[in-house]
Amino acid sequence: MDVQEGLEGVVAFASKLSAIVGTTLAYCGYAIEDLAAHSTFEEVIYLLWHGRLPKQAELDGLAHEIRSQYALPAQVLDLMHRLPTAVHPMEYVRTAIAILALYDPDRADNSQAANLRKATRLVARLPAIVAGFERLRQGKEPLTPKPDQDLASSFLYLLHGRDPDAEFARYLDTSLIVHADHEINASTFAARVTVATFSDMYSGVLSAIGTLKGPLHGGANEQVMLTLASIGGVDKVESYLEDAMARKERIMGFGHRVYKQGDPRANILRPMSKRMGEKNGQPQWYEMSVRMDEIMEREKGLVPNVDFYSASTYYNMGIPIHLFTPVFVLSRVVGWTAHIMEQLGRNRLIRPRAAYVGPMNREWQPPEKR
Repeated sequence: MDVQEGLEGVVAFASKLSAIVGTTLAYCGYAIEDLAAHSTFEEVIYLLWHGRLPKQAELDGLAHEIRSQYALPAQVLDLMHRLPTAVHPMEYVRTAIAILALYDPDRADNSQAANLRKATRLVARLPAIVAGFERLRQGKEPLTPKPDQDLASSFLYLLHGRDPDAEFARYLDTSLIVHADHEINASTFAARVTVATFSDMYSGVLSAIGTLKGPLHGGANEQVMLTLASIGGVDKVESYLEDAMARKERIMGFGHRVYKQGDPRANILRPMSKRMGEKNGQPQWYEMSVRMDEIMEREKGLVPNVDFYSASTYYNMGIPIHLFTPVFVLSRVVGWTAHIMEQLGRNRLIRPRAAYVGPMNREWQPPEKR
C-alpha cells in the first residue's frame, strides 16, 4: 500500500469553490487579484456561497442579512463574561462558538436553507466574539455593533472603540478577501471530514478552528510578527537569519506546500503593508520584512507565503499579535461554511486507510511470562 505522508499531492475532493494553478488562486473562476482590487468581502461571501457574483439587489440583501445578525444573543454575551480570558484567544473563540451553537434555532437542521442561515450568523457574529474577547481581557465592556458598518469596519470599531480610518478598513476588507478560501487546506479538510459523518455546521467549524490554531497553519503570522519584533531593526536582519539558519531553525512565513514559485496573496498584501507602515510612521516592519524576503530567496530559494506580509499588515492596523489567528477565522469561516455546504450537497463519508507498519503475528502471554 503506497503512503503519501501528509496526504501530499492526494486529490481528495472535486470542488467548485477555489483553485490553485501554479501561482494563480481563483475563487469560483475569478482571479484573487481581480477580487482584491475590485470586490468587497461581502461580495466574495456571496460568490463562495452561491458560486457566482451577486447582482446589486442580491448583494444588498446579503449585506442586510449579515448586519441584522451582528449582535450576539444576550445569553451568549452573558456567558462570555464568565469565560476566562487568560487563555489563548483561539481557545476562547472556540468555546464561544460552541456556546453560540446552543442558541441557534437551526443548529440540528442540515438543509441548505438552514445552513445558509447558520453560515450568515457565524460570519456576522465572529467579529463581536473576537473583539469582545479582547475588550474583556482588558477589563472593558464589549461594544454593541453598528448595523451601518461592513464587516471589516465593524470589527475595527468593536476592537478599538472608534470608527476606523477608511483606508485601514478597506485594507482589512481586502485582507479578508484573500484569506477567505484556499482549496483543501488543513482546516478545510477537517471541516469536511467532520460534516461528512452528517454532523452539523457548527461541529465542522469547530473542527476547523482547532486545526487553524496550530502554528503550522493559522498561527504562522503571529510567529512572523514576534520574529520581527525580536530582531529589532533592518540592520540586524541578516545576522539574525544567519544565526537562525546555522541552528537550522524554521523561519515562519516562507515556503508553501502547494505554491513553489510564489504565493499570489503575499503579492497583494505586500504593498498594503508598505502603505500602512508609511501612514502610521512605522515603516520599519515593512522594511525588515523586505530585507528578510530578499535574504531568504537568495540563501534558500524560498519566497513568502500569505502569512509573511499579513503580519505587519495586521500589526499596523493596531490588531494585537495574539489576535492574528482569530482574525484569520473572521475570513476563513466563509470558506469553511462554503465547503461544508458543498460536502453535504453530495456527501460521501471520508474514510482513508493507513498502512500498518508495526509487528504482526504476536502471541499473547499472561503477565507473569511477559
